[in-house]
Parts: sequence; structure tokens; C-alpha cells
Amino acid sequence: MGLFSIFGFMKIKTSVLLSLIFGLLFNICLGQNPVPAAKQTKSILISGITIHVGNGKVIENGKIGFKDGKIMQASNKADETIKYDTVINLSGAQAYPAFFAPNSILGLDEIDEARPTQDFRDVAGYNPHVRALIAFNTDSKIIPTVRTNGVLYEQVTPRGGIISGSSSVVALDGWNWEDAAVKTDEGVHVNFPKSIQKNGWWAEPKPAESNKKYDENLNELKKFFADAKAYSLEKNPEEKNLRFEAMRGIFDGTKNLYIHANEEKDIIAAINFVNQFQIKKMVLVGGSESWRVTKMLKQNNISVMIDRVHSLPDREQDDVDLPYKLPYLLQKDSILFCLQNQGDMEAMQTRNIPFLAGTARTYGLTNEQAVAAVSYNAAKILGIDKQTGTIEEGKDASFFISTGDALDMRTNNIIVTYINGKNLRLTNGQQELYKKYANKYKIKTQTQ
Repeated sequence: MGLFSIFGFMKIKTSVLLSLIFGLLFNICLGQNPVPAAKQTKSILISGITIHVGNGKVIENGKIGFKDGKIMQASNKADETIKYDTVINLSGAQAYPAFFAPNSILGLDEIDEARPTQDFRDVAGYNPHVRALIAFNTDSKIIPTVRTNGVLYEQVTPRGGIISGSSSVVALDGWNWEDAAVKTDEGVHVNFPKSIQKNGWWAEPKPAESNKKYDENLNELKKFFADAKAYSLEKNPEEKNLRFEAMRGIFDGTKNLYIHANEEKDIIAAINFVNQFQIKKMVLVGGSESWRVTKMLKQNNISVMIDRVHSLPDREQDDVDLPYKLPYLLQKDSILFCLQNQGDMEAMQTRNIPFLAGTARTYGLTNEQAVAAVSYNAAKILGIDKQTGTIEEGKDASFFISTGDALDMRTNNIIVTYINGKNLRLTNGQQELYKKYANKYKIKTQTQ
């Protein structure tokens, strides 16, 4: 049966048809995802490695011992009281804590041009009750390509509207979303009204103009929050409101409020908005001009998920390398921040998160500050730093080992990866195709 016969007489736009064809070929070429890793059953000690703890510390000639998914030791001293089933010497290699992908649609978006594969955006403007977690696809073909660069956790995040919905933290290994979930519905995402409307696109920018509906948009948002706060004061309302129920944690401090804003004026307005409603935990997402208001951010204990570092500056008069050095500008003013990767081709670009940190290191951060920007800092902002984010005794055994610098695309070569002590199979469709044709043309690969 021909391909067009499969679709019968349905009227399908050419672009959509091509996307479906591409998706079909994409899945055929990449084959099946690796089977989720088995639970750790034997204790393991890895020695001879340099440990980048994630909190700024480095342990030379270190040892990482773990059992039942938990780290038993992470030091350069032998602990004779612990006997391990397996001892591995990886002399010269480097260990890093699991890297994070905050504010991400990985697992919600498979093919950019095929709407049926996009589950990150819902209809209507106010959707705090929409849970991105239940749309998370553990069988995404992109996830294995991300894990092979050390990104092992994600904040799966909705997009669109005024209030996009609720995000959750997941591990990038599991049979389904329930299996992958680490912290569910941990925050609500608000796209704050923009005072300035930018026109055109990066190649052909047009003059920006004031948003004529700014006051109207802001007042509408304030009304929603006022109604939601009033509802939250009722412990057992007679009639349940799903939207307002999802907002309860914002007002009692059990959830983060993620406000997406970039312009200086909008950031200041967002902070005033949060203070007006006495919201305890705000995280700024984007914040391309956050460096202008670091004093205000610090006074209000607001952390930042910095926009993609590999970007152009927003203003013509800005330094061309401003996005590269933004992490340093926040670091020097003691603002808690992490790196995220929102932008074009976002899901597949998630693999580049380690290299965003590498660029930030080149433009001012120390090596360990750059590592923290994609590990410990993210864990702190997401509220799971007592569980993971660093390689320390008592925490989950979620880390990876590279033979080279993990923040440098030229030397990043991950040889072993663990999530909660589970040894992940490090392979993806691109690697399989590389090995296939390297063998055909007798090209020597790194694994040969």
C-alpha cells in the first residue's frame, strides 16, 4: 500500500504531510529507546576520579561509593567500614552531578512542524490547573540524545497563554510519567504582560512599540490573582474551582511562582506584583535584563532562570556578548541563578545545556560556578537540593563520569551515567547511525 493510500482521501496540508513522513522516517531510523534502567542491586565504588561536587568543591583522586541508589561516600579517603560488591578504577576521569534542564518542553515536543506531537500548549489564557507532567513522554526519541551529554533531570514546563500551567520535575529515565516524576506540580508559570511589543524577527527586526493594552492586561491578571487568593482562604469551599485550587500553593508558599519576563520595566512590575499579593517564592524566568535590577532581586530573594546564553542581545546598544556574560553579572552580585534553554528547536537543543555553561565559564564564571549553574543551583531553585544536585553523602546517586571536560563539546565524552544508582544505557539513534556507517567505511570510532 502506498503512503498516500494510507491517508486515504483526507485533505492534509503539504507541510503537515511532510512532517508526518519525516516523523515516520525519524522513528524508523532511530529505532527503539533504551529500556529503562534496572534498580541498583549491588553496591559500587568508583575510584581514581576528579569529583566536581557541584557546590564549588573539587575532590582530586576521589572515590564515589553508592548503595541502594544513595551515595555512601564521596571523598579521597578510604572508608574501611564499607565493603562494596563492585570496585571500578577510572583513573583520570571526571565525575559531575546530574545536569538539569529547567523550564523545558523536552518530552512534550517531538517534531516542531507536526502539531499532533506538541503537548506543551493548551487553549485559553488562564490554565494554572493544566499539568505538564501528564503529557510527558518518556519514550521521546530526543531524550537519549540529551542523556548522553549528562542532562538527567528536567523541569517539564507548559507554554502559552497568560498562566501556562503547572510544571513538575522528572528524571529522564522511566517507563512512564508516574515512574519518572521526582517533584510533582511544584510551580505555576505566568507570562507577565509586556510593556514593549517587539516586531519582526532577529534577521529583520522592526522598531519596538509600547503595548497599548498593557494596563488592561495587568489589571486582568491582578483580578485573577485577587480572586484566587480570596478562594485560597477558604479551606473547604462549597464549589471547587480547579483553576484556583491549583493556585493554593502559590499563596501558602509550598509552590514557586515562575514569572516569565525580560525587560527591566517588566521585571520591576513583576516584583511589585508579587509583593502586592504577598507571594513568598518567585522565580524570574528569562531575565535578559535582570543584571540591571540585581539589588532589587536580592532584596526580595528572587532567583533567576537565565534565558538561553547562546542568543543575541535584546537591544541594539547592548554589548554583543551580553547574553554570554549575563551569568557572571548575576554571580558577582550574589544572585542565585541557573541556566535554561528556551528558544528555537528547544527540545533537541537541550543536549547543549552543558555547553551553555561552558560559554558562561569563558565569559566570567569559574569552572565550578559553571557546573553549579546547571546542577546544584537548579536543584535549589526547584526545591530538591536536599535530594540531589551535588555528589554528597546521603544524596541520590545521580551523577555521570566523563573522560574529558563535560562543559566543552570537544572533550565531553561520557562513559557512565547513574540516576538513583541505576546504570543507564548510553546510546541514541544518532550514535547508532554513526557506528553503522563508520563500520561500513572502516572509520575508527572512539569506542573501537
